[in-house]
Amino acid sequence: MFGQEGSQLRLEWGDEGVTALGGLCAVLVIVDVLSFSTAADIVVSRGAALRPVRWTDREQAARPADPSWSLRPSSLVDMPAGTLLELPSPNGATLCDLAVSTGSVVLAGCLRNARAVALAARELAQGGPIGVIPAGERWGVDINSPKTAHRGPLRPAIEDLVGAGAVMATLLGYGSASVEACVAAEVFARAPVEDIVAGCVSGRELVAAGHAGDVELASQVNVSTAVPRLVDGVLRA
Repeated sequence: MFGQEGSQLRLEWGDEGVTALGGLCAVLVIVDVLSFSTAADIVVSRGAALRPVRWTDREQAARPADPSWSLRPSSLVDMPAGTLLELPSPNGATLCDLAVSTGSVVLAGCLRNARAVALAARELAQGGPIGVIPAGERWGVDINSPKTAHRGPLRPAIEDLVGAGAVMATLLGYGSASVEACVAAEVFARAPVEDIVAGCVSGRELVAAGHAGDVELASQVNVSTAVPRLVDGVLRA
């Protein structure tokens, strides 16, 4: 039941969603709008590549060649082609690494590349089920504290629901959709996307910290044709 078997289009949240749908779905799409999946889209669209690093392993991540490169999408817009960046995050990067062991094809989707990722997922699935995983956030994570290992319980994040819905909106018609998948697509269809991403808790936090440009980049819908695919632990075109 919790694998939503019987539906070609499925949606479930976070680490537990990867566990529930991984292996049952031919393709998994990880959606972390603020900000890992948006960062992945920008990196791959530049002809570069991104290695997702689990949050618990972040101290082992290689230091970026440019110290300004970070999880902030706006820091990556001038990244040279051919660069390989190792990027930890408590949500999207951790889920991508978790999904490696499921046997599913893993893609990173966001608002910017939702249509392109959905079309690629349809082709790669070859008629098999497709799962979309809104990452959400984890209570108690302090990304400014390099020593904090704690990842608390899941907090569903509205921006990830809208991002997952943007992917689902293009996938509808591929096959039968679970209730969860249909609701996400409906939310996106009715959503004032820019207002939601800027007005949700995560967006307000970034704006208050002076990162409104990152929120603006993450709010753009279907402006990218990049499809980050996880191959040998690296997201690339």
